[in-house]
Formats: sequence, C-alpha cells, structure tokens
Amino acid sequence: MRQIATARRQGFWDLRAAGNFIGGGTGTGLLMVSAAAALAGHDATIPLAAGLCFVMAGLSLVWLEIGKPWRALNVFFHPQTSWMTREGIIAGPLAAATAGYVVLRLPLLLPAIMILAAGFLYCQARILKASRGIPAWKQPEIVPLIIVTGLAEGTGLFLLAGTAFAPWAALALAAGLAREGVWWTYRRGLLAAKAPAGTLQALDSPSARALRMAQLAALPLLAAALFGVTPAAALGGLLAAASGWGIKAVLVTRAAFTRGPLITHTPVRGRGISRDVEVSTHPSN
Repeated sequence: MRQIATARRQGFWDLRAAGNFIGGGTGTGLLMVSAAAALAGHDATIPLAAGLCFVMAGLSLVWLEIGKPWRALNVFFHPQTSWMTREGIIAGPLAAATAGYVVLRLPLLLPAIMILAAGFLYCQARILKASRGIPAWKQPEIVPLIIVTGLAEGTGLFLLAGTAFAPWAALALAAGLAREGVWWTYRRGLLAAKAPAGTLQALDSPSARALRMAQLAALPLLAAALFGVTPAAALGGLLAAASGWGIKAVLVTRAAFTRGPLITHTPVRGRGISRDVEVSTHPSN
C-alpha cells in the first residue's frame, strides 16, 4: 500500500480541546476514587470538590473553543449520534450529585457519582474514537488508553490529599501499570495500521519521550508508597497526573495528522486505475 504524502496535522482542535480531555479525565478519575474513599469511611469532600472543578474547567475550555459560544446548547440536540452530546448530558447530573454530596453529605449519592463519572470518561474516549479522519484518534486502543489515563491521573492526584496511602497507592500503581500496557498496545496498533509518519514522529519526539519517562518514573515511587514512604506517594502521584496531561496534549494537538488519500494499487498504463481510495475527513463528534 502506498501513501501519498499529503497527510497534514488537523487544525480544528487546539490546546483548549486537549484541556477538555485533561480536565475531564483527571476530574472523573479523581471523582471515582474519592467516592470510593468516602464509601470506605474517609473524608473525601475536598477531593470530590476538586474533581468536579476539573471536569467543569475542561468543559469550559471546550465552550471557549467554539467559534460561536452562544450556540453551545446545540451540543445537547444529537444524543443518538454524538458522543460529545452524551458527555454534555452526563455532566449535569454528575455536577448535581457531586455538589449535593459536598453540601449535604448524603452517602446515597456516592454510587451515582462513581457511575456518572465512569460514563463521562467513557464518552470522552469515544469522542476521539469517532474522529475517523485522524488515525491517532480512531485507533481502537485509544478508548482504553483514555480511560486508564484518566484513572491514573485521578488516583495520582488523590494521593496528594494524604489519605491512607497504602490502598490508594496500590490503586494508583495498578492504573499506572495498566496505562503502560495499553500504551504499548496502542503504539503497536498504530504501526500495524501504517499511521502517518507525522503521528509517529510526534509520539517519538524528545518532549514526548520525556513525558513517557515521567510516567515510568512514577511507578517505582508509587510502589514505594505501598510501604509507607509518604513523599514517594505525593511525587509519584503528581508525576502520574502531569505526564498524562502532557501525553494527552501531544495526542490531540501534535500527533493528530490526517492520513491523506490512500491508493491501494499503483496506477499502470493499460490496466485501469484503482478506485480504492480513502479520503480524510474532518474530526467528528
């Protein structure tokens, strides 16, 4: 298969769009682990409030990115086709449930927070998967990658609250290890799918490599936290979260190349011309 050299980086989504995936992933991950901690009897009011702030900040960045912000309500009109619409619909009940618990301390709201946060995170992952014109996003492994990255970010930040390190450090370590496994599966998938050269170069750039090193450095620190090393828990959690933010920024803004037309057979005089051509498309919702 020969690829015509017309692949280009998409210019529709910038750092504000990346901010939505950063805020939404970190926020929902933090909400899920905080709700679980609250169910276990810990005071997780501040982490829950922080998680909601992350989610709302991410949505606000998307609102700022829209060319005509006053038309933002249109996002709620197509739940049958748009994962972005489904994300927006879930955001309301998630905010209400979280705010309700923070103010009223009703334990019955905690399972709802966990379920709604998981649904919001899943919608975010599917938003990227639905963007068929961007190989780095439409790769099937992008869905588990976004999910486990959000969990790694959220559990990492939860460790900064200093609540019973051992069990939550174990959860953060498990999320970090899962992210490593999915990352390598994702990279192999890109290579097998012959992703654009620009995508692979962006993921192998010095800055991307530095972010990957930070992710790996977080793992032994989180393992040390299992044995009560408090500074290791905080530093490992911060590295797990910050490196995830950076990788998401790279995926959304720098690695997001269109494939360009693909011709599966080289035209030869007298044999006809193949019509098997794939045309890149605008990132969809």
